Amino acid sequence: MSAFALIPGAGGMAWYWSRVAPLLEQAGHTAIAPDLPADDEHSGLPEYAHLVIDAIGEHRDVVIVAQSMGAFTAPLVCEAIPVRALVFVNGMIPVPGETAGAWWDNTGVSVARDALAAERGWGEFDLDTYFTHDVPSEIAAEGAEHARDEVEIAFITPCDFGAWPTAPIHALAGADDRFFPVDFQRRLARERLGVEADVRPGGHLMALAHPRAVADYLLAVTGLRSPPTSSGR
Repeated sequence: MSAFALIPGAGGMAWYWSRVAPLLEQAGHTAIAPDLPADDEHSGLPEYAHLVIDAIGEHRDVVIVAQSMGAFTAPLVCEAIPVRALVFVNGMIPVPGETAGAWWDNTGVSVARDALAAERGWGEFDLDTYFTHDVPSEIAAEGAEHARDEVEIAFITPCDFGAWPTAPIHALAGADDRFFPVDFQRRLARERLGVEADVRPGGHLMALAHPRAVADYLLAVTGLRSPPTSSGR
């Protein structure tokens, strides 16, 4: 039995993984989804990493899974404990010493997003258009009850790690991600990890829109189950 440590993105909501975690557990593994204090002005990336490490506890054979901004916490956890694999899901893949605030200009993601938005005619930014466009309405409504803003400290704390783990690293990109366009994610994975991103159906919140596909992917790339024949919800 392995353990999946599921790190949420901005807002720190463990709830984000609420549809994937049961599927991993049904496959015989442990799912650990810590809630991160995104609204605490005294808690930055080191505090997030400590909370994840504490939640993992004595578990071994751990797979670290990081959604979006959770990518800035993941390498700090990987330097502290041995891991089976590291998986990014629409991840803000950092370089050592980078801040989440600087990442946007450093990577050019806003330019990529604006270009795609102009091409598709999406107009001004709003949550429905860029985040919940493919999430079932009842799930999106439930998520609104958990939502909280990420305070500044997490954006200005450097991601202070020396190197990526020697364990396998994978990048999962949503084919329909409007916030981090898929071509941008492919480039980011190549440039910063030297890997090819795996593309699956779904937008930025693909663990809510396509939980079965995400769970099957996590199990397959970590060698914990044969690859699925279908990527359905």
